[in-house]
Amino acid sequence: MSHYQPAYSNSPGPGEGYRDDYDGGGNTYGGYQDDPGYGNGRNGGLASESYPMGPRNPNAATSPTGGYVPKKKRNKWLWVVLPIVIILIVIGAVLGGVLGSRAGNKNNSSSSSSSDNSGSGNGNAIPSGVTTNPTATSTGANGQKYLAVATNSQWMLPVYATGTDTAGYSAPTFLASSDSKESWPTDPSPPSNSSLRDHPRLIAPAYRWQALPSLIAQDPYLKYWNDTIIANASSSLNDPPQNYTLDGGLTGSGLLDPARQVKLRIKNWSYAYRMTNDTKYADRVMLELQTAAGNNSDVPWGTDNSRWNPNHFLDLAELCNAFAIGYDWLYDHWTDDQRDAIMWSILNLGLTYGYAALTLDASASGYSWWTGTPNKVNGNWNCVSNGGLTLASLAILDRDPTQLAQKVLALTVPNAFSNCFEGPHSDGTWAETANYWYFGTTGAAEMSSALTTAYGDDRGLAASNPGFALTSLFHMYIQGPTSLFNYGDCGPNKYSTTANSLMYWGSVFNEPRYMLYQRDHYDSSEPWSMFWYDPSVSGTWWDQLAIDHHFDDPAGEWATARTDWTNLDGAYWAMKSGALTGHQTHGDLDLGDFVLDALGERWAGELGSFQYLSDGYFSKEDQDSERWLYYRKRTDGQNTIIINYQNQNVGAQPTTHWDSTGTLQGLAPTLEVDVSDTAYFWQDLTSAVNVTWSRGIRFLNQRKQVLLQDDFENIGAGTDVMWRMHTNATVVASGNTANLTLNGKSLQMILLSGPEGATFTTMAAVRLSQDPPAPTGSPYDIENQGWVSDDGVTVVAIDSQAGGTFSIQVLFNPQWDGMDSSAFVTPKSVALTDWSLTSHS
Repeated sequence: MSHYQPAYSNSPGPGEGYRDDYDGGGNTYGGYQDDPGYGNGRNGGLASESYPMGPRNPNAATSPTGGYVPKKKRNKWLWVVLPIVIILIVIGAVLGGVLGSRAGNKNNSSSSSSSDNSGSGNGNAIPSGVTTNPTATSTGANGQKYLAVATNSQWMLPVYATGTDTAGYSAPTFLASSDSKESWPTDPSPPSNSSLRDHPRLIAPAYRWQALPSLIAQDPYLKYWNDTIIANASSSLNDPPQNYTLDGGLTGSGLLDPARQVKLRIKNWSYAYRMTNDTKYADRVMLELQTAAGNNSDVPWGTDNSRWNPNHFLDLAELCNAFAIGYDWLYDHWTDDQRDAIMWSILNLGLTYGYAALTLDASASGYSWWTGTPNKVNGNWNCVSNGGLTLASLAILDRDPTQLAQKVLALTVPNAFSNCFEGPHSDGTWAETANYWYFGTTGAAEMSSALTTAYGDDRGLAASNPGFALTSLFHMYIQGPTSLFNYGDCGPNKYSTTANSLMYWGSVFNEPRYMLYQRDHYDSSEPWSMFWYDPSVSGTWWDQLAIDHHFDDPAGEWATARTDWTNLDGAYWAMKSGALTGHQTHGDLDLGDFVLDALGERWAGELGSFQYLSDGYFSKEDQDSERWLYYRKRTDGQNTIIINYQNQNVGAQPTTHWDSTGTLQGLAPTLEVDVSDTAYFWQDLTSAVNVTWSRGIRFLNQRKQVLLQDDFENIGAGTDVMWRMHTNATVVASGNTANLTLNGKSLQMILLSGPEGATFTTMAAVRLSQDPPAPTGSPYDIENQGWVSDDGVTVVAIDSQAGGTFSIQVLFNPQWDGMDSSAFVTPKSVALTDWSLTSHS
């Protein structure tokens, strides 16, 4: 079995990838529909010289993944994909110092002391011109502070200096125009519903292109991003046109990876052309468009007008998006014949199928499920699909003789309103899990932004769900000092998607901290940032931001706490609760699941996705779904309790309890909390396992230790109760202690209490139960024996059949530098029902 191993995922390309041959409800996709569409171009209208496609994977016909070549993981957990847009950047040095050596006060206002890490130049993801000593002199033209000093080479996160001074730091804000030399000019010709903006109209209108050079000269972030984008555009000019190797088969994923590559390339080259007026970039855009339309291929596939693979609609949507940008941003460069050719490609290969899907035409029955009829699709498929169709329609609206673009546009907005923009729950949590947040919010931001720049408003989309104003906070909190709390599916390679929608939402919702947070991240160097970023933004993004948060919507409830916002060596925990269904078949059976970071390492981690083309992987969320046969999706593949080797009940309804001392970080990057400072979260999970069980987690001892506790009542003798935690660490378990080492760091686990005879042990990361048995020859268990165990993941376990009423209390003691063993505390035993902020003082 070939194993899909998405590498290093953050984040970062719209759409989801390998969805299998199911629509989420068990219905197999239909075959290709031969729709003649509009116009008479054989493959959409573009004509050119012949450029043969590159070689297809010779194993495509027999490979279980349809020819897709699995990619090597960067680490054992499934992290965030490194976007190709930033691939040229070499990551800088790692900040020294750990939590145990920090100084400061809760809610203090503080500044930075010096750091020896270089933060300037192209050696990291921090803009050229940002110094290594961010004091009051490290300012922009507005006098604003530049905060980050480097990029961590292991986790790709911004590194911040330490210190307690307040000089030069301020609350997050957008500076008034009278105070700022760096700001976007007022739109001289605002568009309206009766006055569609001229080209370019998508995301980057002409007046912003005209203002951009002067802003780049003043703002080091814009300068750095601009230089990086043009460097990436230049370095790829001589690459062959994108090879249309099918990465999952035409009825699987089709060509999502190639489509994202095309979008990425066209964005970069189109941007570079407009900034340099060098026609080599425009010529390269045309070659890529011609190839994507099919006229440069000696190996045509599908029917004449199905080249963009509507049966996996994300592929088509991404190509619509790419063609829209190439058409609109280079509109003044193209001849009328070229404009027509691109337009007919959009109509024939894209909008024809979009219209059929949105009108529920019978011919679209195999690919219209994403439109949300009869079941809502509150997530990335709807956002990316409607976003691509919207950009394509807006691009050609005033030239389209068929009026199909206008018809599609009249359908995408209400459809996205009812589906895509319902993606976040009321608390901002993205319904499909943390990685699909990137896909969904990018598609939504592109759609909202393009409508606004073309018509003057987004038809109320962003304001339609209050959760959208909070979903950027969800992204910020779910990011730990190492990586995401990446429960559920992590998704495939993302290529062209980043977290830069935070910059857009920061403007839309007047939340400067969103923009300030994202601008220091490694995935910010791409064209959308150049227009979504407001250079008048200023201040410290973490100022007055709580370090703990409870996301309390029961549809996707979870909680998290940390030692501070800026120390990558600090401690962080997050725990899962909420409904197990309603996540577009991207969730796991994972109530009580947790992750733990400390010392710059992830000690308890997530396994993430399995091969998306596996049998029944997306079939349904019912208790008997084939999805729950896969180790990574079932309960024993999570960091939680498993009873009698059985999966949790999909209809579980946990009740939760949360409290925190409410610590807010001040202006300074350095924060040291009081000895009594804590946060805790516990939940009654009896409905998940049919025995009386509650689980809780909390900080102890100035947030230097973590206690995980499970309380059981009246467990029948012989009932198997197993505590499980997945780790990349080397584990030495002996009795009531387990010593973990990882990358030169150490953490000790102590079993403070448990059922009679309980001890720590270690196990391989494989399925515990064959009930129900996996079909003969299936990958349900083989996948773990062949990959997870060999890849260094160990399960730390506590297993008992003693029965009775008992508590399993596990204390996590990271071995902080400079902290003597005598400084660790042994907490008293307190039932979860009696936990309070002071119960363990």
